[in-house]
Amino acid sequence: MQPLDPEAESLLREWIEKADADLEVARRMAAEAADNLRIREIVGFHCQQAAEKYLKGLLTRCQIEFPKTHDIKLLLQLAGDPLADSLGGAKWLTPFGVEIRYPGDTAEMLPGDEGKAIEIAEKVKQVVLAILATG
Repeated sequence: MQPLDPEAESLLREWIEKADADLEVARRMAAEAADNLRIREIVGFHCQQAAEKYLKGLLTRCQIEFPKTHDIKLLLQLAGDPLADSLGGAKWLTPFGVEIRYPGDTAEMLPGDEGKAIEIAEKVKQVVLAILATG
């Protein structure tokens, strides 16, 4: 990978910091989520946001342009096949980024799904940070 200019380097750090914050909020809320659908949905939302931001950080580092989107599948496609294959399960988080935010929307976070969401976001973090460390 080619070196980033200072502005892009700053943007990359900001994506990772914001992703870390979303994942931390999700972890803290997960303990309260088992008996409360709305809290589980919020955990899902923050996990989706974390995964999205880690991927956008990676795309920034790779100097790959991306649209304003919450679609993890699209972000994975932009990142390329090896990453899309290893993190394909992260697409499960996409509906929690937008669809659950308004009344009447259909995505549902079942009991236990909050743990799944955190595991997926953690995997995205680990893979992205490993790639960034080698780049």
